[in-house]
Amino acid sequence: MDPLTALREFTMRGEVEKIVRVNGEFRFGEEYSFPCSVETAYRSTKGNRYTLETLVHYIKNHHLKHTEYFQNTFALSIPSVTLPDRKPLLHYLQGTLSSTDSIEYRPHDPSFSSAAPSSLPQQPPQPPPPPQSLDLISMINAAERPLKDRQSLLECKNRDFYTLLVSATKREEERQRIDSQQRKDGLVAKSRLLGSDERGLGFSDDLGYDPTPKPKIHFKGSKIGEGVPIILVPSAFQTLITIYNVKEFLEDGVYIPTDVKVKQMKGGRPDCVTVQKKLSRDRVVTAYEVRDKPSSLKSEDWDRVVAVFVLGKEWQFKDWPFKDHIEIFNKIVGFYMRFEDDSLESARNVKQWNVKIISISKNKRHQDRAAALEVWDRLEEFVRSRSHS
Repeated sequence: MDPLTALREFTMRGEVEKIVRVNGEFRFGEEYSFPCSVETAYRSTKGNRYTLETLVHYIKNHHLKHTEYFQNTFALSIPSVTLPDRKPLLHYLQGTLSSTDSIEYRPHDPSFSSAAPSSLPQQPPQPPPPPQSLDLISMINAAERPLKDRQSLLECKNRDFYTLLVSATKREEERQRIDSQQRKDGLVAKSRLLGSDERGLGFSDDLGYDPTPKPKIHFKGSKIGEGVPIILVPSAFQTLITIYNVKEFLEDGVYIPTDVKVKQMKGGRPDCVTVQKKLSRDRVVTAYEVRDKPSSLKSEDWDRVVAVFVLGKEWQFKDWPFKDHIEIFNKIVGFYMRFEDDSLESARNVKQWNVKIISISKNKRHQDRAAALEVWDRLEEFVRSRSHS
């Protein structure tokens, strides 16, 4: 009997434990004995034949995962069964498969002749024949120590991609802040020139030159005064929009909590922030000054105030040069920022005022852009109506 058939027979009988290695041979109970290094009739997908030592070690350790099994064979210096061969080889040895194309007998090979029972005098083990050619790939594979297989790599244990998201978000916010700061001085200067200096230098409405300089005019009543329009925001931290985070929200459509912006900013509290609409492809860009100290405004500055973000409290309008909130929101467009899942009961006053309620999500930052555009649309519509009234 050949060694492959003997191994299959003992495997199917559940007597693999009776296969014992003694010196350089395997003894199959008291029935057969074969040299450990003898080649079997089972050919691997790589073309070489598996030795009896490889097959015996595999059938005794087939329950191991391939990575553990490979490391075990490497430590014992035993050639391993390749991953594609494991399942069909196991099925053949256990009897699930009656035959396979991987088996190729060589009748004239003396190693496949019937083995003598172990009770007979045993011939001294013969050294394995020298290999006819050096298999470099097998040598490389035998020296490899796989750290991960495909399954363990895809599981990504102990990996947290949230830190990557936070890091990327911070880098993007810093880039946007630098870009906005670099454009600030030029935009403010251009807006001031277009808003006031042209009339002061004598440019007429049809862009012709008027040799008679005209003094600056401040429109009382409903029209907007000369200079850059002003947006007022609360100085209190309990509101969503403050002097700290208004620039990122209106220019970039990204809401950043005030406490986060305070930690990121260098220097003291800004007295004035300049913002512009960058969320559209409009060729005409208007700059706005954002302030949070109404008490510092002069009487002529109030003609430039076009919008206010409200707290929902009456005391916010204390000492304002208006009779009541009805007059305020007829001359100034009002906005109230809230989280979409907050109760409107906290803004009972707001629902009685002529203000626009803007809702944003606490977590879905991709929706901030739509909210910012809603503010711009209402603001620009209001400014156009005041300019033509």
